[in-house]
Amino acid sequence: MEFLNAVFVLPFLDIADSPVFFAEVVIGGLMSGVMYSLVALGFVLIFKASGVFNYAQGAMVLFAALTLVGLMERGAPLWLGLLVTLGVMIALAFAIERYMLRKLVNQEGIILFMATIGLNFILEGVGQIAFGSDVKRLDVGLPDRSFEWKGILLNTFDLSASFIGAAMVMALTLFFQFTPTGRALRAVADDHQAALSVGIPLKTIWVIVWSVAGIVALVAGIMWGAKAGVQFSLVLIALKALPVLILGGFTSVPGAIVGGLIIGVGEKVAEVYWGPAFGGAIENWFAYMLALAFLMFRPQGLFGEKIIERV
Repeated sequence: MEFLNAVFVLPFLDIADSPVFFAEVVIGGLMSGVMYSLVALGFVLIFKASGVFNYAQGAMVLFAALTLVGLMERGAPLWLGLLVTLGVMIALAFAIERYMLRKLVNQEGIILFMATIGLNFILEGVGQIAFGSDVKRLDVGLPDRSFEWKGILLNTFDLSASFIGAAMVMALTLFFQFTPTGRALRAVADDHQAALSVGIPLKTIWVIVWSVAGIVALVAGIMWGAKAGVQFSLVLIALKALPVLILGGFTSVPGAIVGGLIIGVGEKVAEVYWGPAFGGAIENWFAYMLALAFLMFRPQGLFGEKIIERV
């Protein structure tokens, strides 16, 4: 009886007693959700263009952040570090297309997936050799201070990250929907051989999409690195993007944002109001349980495309 009371009664009484605190928890969840969405965007971009889940996206986030902070530690100003890191991520996209994807055209999705696992370990190893494994502080000049607005405690860094994430998803949505390159990316995702037969340059498309995914990884690496430090645990945020993708859909750019917001708010509210009933620390697994329950009702996600295959 006490457990049921703690789960179904007390949380709603707490929300009614302190609506301002509840609003603060929700806003904090929205800010965290945007950070998750930045990582999920990279997964969506690769999946839309190649139909494969890019296991190395978390390693790309880490590699981009390590490159930037490594250049800044060696005396490069922020603007130069950003330009060089951007060039490195684009060069990485060319290398991935030349030495990995070009040899795997029309192969099964599981083969491409295994190739991205290998890429993940390569990026981690190169990053550790080049820049070491110590936690590094990344300062990109974004203000990081708390202030109160109508009784709600907010943080300027989280607001800046939210604005950047919203601007990026809007730009990517317009890119995929209204540009010839964006439509070509969707065609490549549907069928590699058919795309080649109508004159779509597969090599160029893959370089473009991996370059864009690298840019997204750079932005995500900057946000996460400035917030929590540049460390190898950044690779693990890729795992937190999985529930985001399940909810939003693997093929939807707006879905990555919506899924991230749902996960962010859900885990914060669950931790604050339902955590005591389960002994605390449910924030670590709540997102996966929510995604598992969601799979039972809408496996393609809120915005994902329903795939029907003949057997």
